[in-house]
Amino acid sequence: MMFFSAMLFGTFISISAYSWFSMWIGLEINLLSIIPLLKSPGSCYPSEASMKYFIAQSLASTILLFSILMIKNMNEFMPLNSPLFLIMALNSSLFTKIGMAPFHWWLPEVIEGLSWNTTLLLLTLQKLGPMIILTYNLTTNFFVLVIIVSSMVSGIWGVNQISLRKIMAYSSINHMAWMLASILFLKMIWLIYFSIYSIISLNIILIFKYLNIFSLSQLFNSMARQKMSKLFFILNFLSLAGLPPFLGFLPKWLITNNLIMNNFFTVNIILIISTLLPLFFYMRMTFSAFTFSTNETILKLMEKLSFKIILFNFMSLSGLLVCTSLFNLY
Repeated sequence: MMFFSAMLFGTFISISAYSWFSMWIGLEINLLSIIPLLKSPGSCYPSEASMKYFIAQSLASTILLFSILMIKNMNEFMPLNSPLFLIMALNSSLFTKIGMAPFHWWLPEVIEGLSWNTTLLLLTLQKLGPMIILTYNLTTNFFVLVIIVSSMVSGIWGVNQISLRKIMAYSSINHMAWMLASILFLKMIWLIYFSIYSIISLNIILIFKYLNIFSLSQLFNSMARQKMSKLFFILNFLSLAGLPPFLGFLPKWLITNNLIMNNFFTVNIILIISTLLPLFFYMRMTFSAFTFSTNETILKLMEKLSFKIILFNFMSLSGLLVCTSLFNLY
């Protein structure tokens, strides 16, 4: 609990600081606090993953600090007035911290060695600080390049994966591309997207943790016995893919609308096409879980899951109706 509180404190410092050096300090507090959370005394894999994570984050922090010091030494108080290579170096370090392509080399390997609890932390809360810092230093052309590369790489590399944790990692890279596109225009859309993505990821990872599964073969065997988990699993992955009428469709529709309004037609087309590949491996995971046994009813099945899992899934799956009503009111 102490390390988790320190991690949140570091994130709060980084997103509320008024200077780049204070942001860097907040990110370092966050890094030093999460390393103990990644370790598990019962296995060597979390220790190896935490070491890889520390090396990747330390490299990114070094580049970030170097960029900040170079900007200060050149007497440039605003990063946007600095030379292009410093801006790109600063943004590249932040992209490395959140694992966006082509700086994603560490993310799948680190996620593969973690438990589901720490996987959820890395896919959601750990991306909050760097993503908000990126909004202070927008460079449209470089951002567009990273958006295109991330959306394409995540789909291509995720197709042949059989590890559920790596599938979630590449799915995260794809969703980060959409979030980065939202940052270019309206930060409120990014907040909506991040919140919805976090809720859906929480639902999926709760099911994975409940079933104690880590690969596709385990998934197929478990879904044959856990019928209600099967239903929630299918619906949440369809929502994660952004299909209507699920909640995950809302932020993608908002971003698509803003891309068209700002004449980013090429980026919009690439994002939509690149979403089809993650949709393919989402559907591959759910094909074996489409049928219920005839001797089981929904009411009987709901007793097998905890109230927490049912509540979070209900919020996720019914959220689009609530959000649509709110948009119509305002």
